Amino acid sequence: MGESNFVDYVKIYTRSGKGGRGSTHFRREKYIPFGGPDGGDGGDGGNVILRGDRNHWTLLHLKFERHILAGHGQGGSGRLSKGKDGEDKTIHVPLGTVVFDGETGEFITDISRDGQEFMLLKGGRGGKGNNYFKTATNQAPKYAQPGEPYQEKKIILQLKLLADVGLVGFPNVGKSTLLSVVSAAKPKIADYPFTTLEPSLGIVNVRDSYSFVMADIPGIIEGASEGKGLGFRFLRHIERNSALLFLVPADSKDIKEDYETLLNELIRYNPELADKQKILAISKSDMLDDELEQALTEDLPEGVPFVFISSFTQKGIPALKDLLWKTLNEQPFHDLESIVHKPMDVRLEDLEDDFDYEPEADDDTAGENDYAGFDLDE
Repeated sequence: MGESNFVDYVKIYTRSGKGGRGSTHFRREKYIPFGGPDGGDGGDGGNVILRGDRNHWTLLHLKFERHILAGHGQGGSGRLSKGKDGEDKTIHVPLGTVVFDGETGEFITDISRDGQEFMLLKGGRGGKGNNYFKTATNQAPKYAQPGEPYQEKKIILQLKLLADVGLVGFPNVGKSTLLSVVSAAKPKIADYPFTTLEPSLGIVNVRDSYSFVMADIPGIIEGASEGKGLGFRFLRHIERNSALLFLVPADSKDIKEDYETLLNELIRYNPELADKQKILAISKSDMLDDELEQALTEDLPEGVPFVFISSFTQKGIPALKDLLWKTLNEQPFHDLESIVHKPMDVRLEDLEDDFDYEPEADDDTAGENDYAGFDLDE
């Protein structure tokens, strides 16, 4: 089986550039024996910047670019020449990317808008040349500032999909089938559990040319918040959704119990999910007659809107779309400012990604000015 192109988690080592050293050069020209100091300033080190980019949908482009290093500033030189600034490094990430400190798990930032930029690491400032320190009482300073050192940080990037509705259900209950019916998405569909191994997005068209985005989340089982099954790796995508659509099959032993089990797993993962709008869809209801539907209705969760649907016969699909659209319009879309990101427990992260990095041997001297050929005692 080929490796999936959907990547929603990467670890990266980042480093800004070191500032260049100021020059201690003295002006030396014919007929000007005491030209004085003319050492230029060193260049500033490059910055590391995060930028939201709607053209990226996953973090795949960063999976194999694990060490992102900005350029060092060059040293100053004579004739007040300033060193060249180091090249900035911009990390383009998809919208919905959350950044954590890779060593402490502390939340750093959330990139949610196209073009949004965040200064992750600032490059070191270039040192001042000896001309800067010239005064009336010190007309020939033989010293200059070294450039400021670089900054480095190990970060974890997590992608949390931006979708209006998130499909929640146990494995093999028809979530992917429903998404393929209500949208043009073509998720993998099969008759075995855990068919869906990565989230899928689909645009659902409603009446009068309105539309919203629905996300199919891989199946949740009891204990998922503790790492069972596919674990909590994909639960993060539900945090972004404005509404949650719980899908429970009509042939379930207890629809209400299944709904509560799913809801409890979400709340254990993040208690704030309890405040989201919730809708219940009873799938595979083409096998039910009106009498059975009425009997099941009496034992459904209280206060949760519900619809009996069938992806095979299209039963209840228009009603479900209308209900979802009405629910979405009762609250602001993607109220991202209200999302509180908890620090990540990096001790629980046990993925194959490893971002250990040892700076190159010349990193400590990169950007320094070469003083060879200048006899400062002349």
